[in-house]
This record gives sequence, structure tokens and C-alpha cells, in this order.
Amino acid sequence: MKDMSYQHCLWSLKTMKEGERAVVMVQSQYAFGEQGRAAKNQFSAVPPNSAVNMDVELVSLKPVVDVSGDLKVMKKTLKSGDGLRTPHDGETVHIRYIGSLEDGTVFEKFGFDGEPFEFIIDEEQVTVGLDRAVATMVKGELAEVTVKFEYGFGSTEVQRQLITVPSCSTLIYEVELIDFTKEKESWEMSAHEKLEAAEKSKVAGNDLFKIGKFQRAAKKYSKALSYINEDGHVEDEVEKLVKTVRISCWLNHAVCCLKLKDFAQAISLCSMVLEIESCNVKALYRRAQAYIELYDLELAKTDLRKALELDPNNKEVKLLQANLKKLQVESDKRDVELYANMFDRITEESDAVSKKRKVENVNHNEETKSSDAEEALEVVKGH
Repeated sequence: MKDMSYQHCLWSLKTMKEGERAVVMVQSQYAFGEQGRAAKNQFSAVPPNSAVNMDVELVSLKPVVDVSGDLKVMKKTLKSGDGLRTPHDGETVHIRYIGSLEDGTVFEKFGFDGEPFEFIIDEEQVTVGLDRAVATMVKGELAEVTVKFEYGFGSTEVQRQLITVPSCSTLIYEVELIDFTKEKESWEMSAHEKLEAAEKSKVAGNDLFKIGKFQRAAKKYSKALSYINEDGHVEDEVEKLVKTVRISCWLNHAVCCLKLKDFAQAISLCSMVLEIESCNVKALYRRAQAYIELYDLELAKTDLRKALELDPNNKEVKLLQANLKKLQVESDKRDVELYANMFDRITEESDAVSKKRKVENVNHNEETKSSDAEEALEVVKGH
């Protein structure tokens, strides 16, 4: 479709509905122009400067979704599925899929002989691109997923089922979501079940944190909190346990945010802890860390002072306070230099203005003397 007429025909499709048929008139400058087109195969010639009518029918639409948000994981639905529910993190999905390279070479094929292929969402059991795409699908949906190497096998060669996938390869998956195992929703759980689910997710987050998977650990802590949030209406007998788990998840999530350099979120999470437990030293310490990273040194100083009042022998707090003092000295020094430079510039500008005025006054006096002399000369001549 290199001809401009075809291009404009494609543009017209944006205004059409599925199943619609229309005649699209394309003016000559947007069709074959001054050259026209010679007869080709079963198509007749088009004279120069001719408008053309194109009979267009939009047979079907295949939705395309930017799964990753950066155009590097694109999902095109080939067949719609049933319902609206998509798999959640931690749920087991049952799929069949074919993975191929851009040239059509198949590197793996699973789920077609016997049982479907299974994996757990967000557990790094398949490529990130395939994982994220399947998490957007509904039961029965068939899709083509294009995955750039950043979300595939990366920049190294990888041996797969059928071939070795070259480095930096774009992957094409044709995948069908046959079914998935739905976890019990929070609103369906008893207070004890919510607490158990929250504790399980928190432990999973701790395990991920230990191996440096901070992003995934943060998601586990968020999931844990979703079971025991403020609107959960948990029973009185488990409220104390819920509070303990909630504080633990907030604090652990805050550490993840510090590692991921999301300092504003770390401050927010620590502040949540301090709202219900104002003397929590860990929350004060971690919030101070975030304040320092954002260069809110006075707020950091306040938190550390309170933390030391509560726990005078805390080595971590003392060390951070010592670092803060060094930063404060450096900051004060920079401020002095900044104000000194500002004062010097103001002085220089003031001196320059004074000199300019003096020069202007001298010039004005000389002009006045010259004018007076000329007037005196005229008077003498007049006599």
C-alpha cells in the first residue's frame, strides 16, 4: 500500500464502524497525482489528475493495547473472550501459546499436546512481556503479543525449546487464555482469612526483598495491605494483630521505596505509621532518610531528634544524624558562598551604575559649559 490513495483510504477507516461499507472519494493530489497510474494486472489505468472512488468495507476490528505503556509490549486481540475479569497477581493461568521470532521461526510451543501450560502471574515464570499481556486477558481470549527484547530475553542469547533465541530479539506470541484460578476476593473472606492472606503476602514480600526484588516486594506489601485496609471492618479480636501486620507492611514498603528512590512515597508510608504509633523509631528513621534525600534537612533533623529521645543508643539513628550534620555544614557553606556572590554582584552592579552616573554628569557639565561659552560668544558678536 505505497500509493497515497491507499493511505487516505486507511485514514477513512478511523471514521467507520465494524461492518460498515462506504465509498471514499480521493482527490487526485491525494491519489495518483499528475502521473496517474498505468494498467497493472487486473487493475485498469488511472489517467493523470484523476479523482478516484474506493469501495471500502470494514469487516472486523482487532483492538491493540499498549500493555507496557512504552509501546514495547503490544497486544492485538484476535478473538474476544468472555466476561471482564482478568487474572490478578499470584493467580495461576492456563494457556496455550506459540512463541516465534519476527521472521516466523518458532522457538517454543506449549499447551497443544495434552494439558495447557500453567504459570503464576507476576512470579517471573515466563518473560515479563508475556506475563503482563496475559494479565490483561479474559477467559477465552486469543491474542497476538509483540514483545521487544527489553521485556523478552534481553540482550543475551537464550536456549529455548526449539532453537536458540538471538540476543535483542523481538518476540511474537500467539496466546490463548483457556482459564485461570481465581483467588477468593477480600470481601468474600472472614477476618481471620484476611489476616492469613495478608501475612502470606507479607512473607512473600520479605522473601523478594532479601534477593533484591524491590519492585515486586513492594507489590506484595501493597497486596497484603489491601486485605486489611482501614475499610476492611475486621473483627475486634484480631484488630491488634491486624495493626501489627499493617505497620510492618507500611515500614517494609517504605524501605522498598527508599531502594527504588521513590522518596515521596516512603515519606507517605512512614507518616501513616506515625499517625497511629507516633513513637515508632523505625518510621521516624526511615522518614528522615527520605527527607535527607529530598534535602528537607530541617524535617529530617526533627525526626532524628525525636528518634534519639525515644532510643538514645540506636546506632543507625546516630550515624544518620552525624551524616545529617555534615550535610548541614556543607549546605550552610554553600549558602554563605551563594549570598557572598550575590552581594558581590549587587556591589559590582551598584558601582557600575555610580560610575555611569558620574560619566553622565561630567558629560552634562561639559555640554553646559560649551553651551554657555557659545552664548557668551554670540553676545560679544552682537555688541
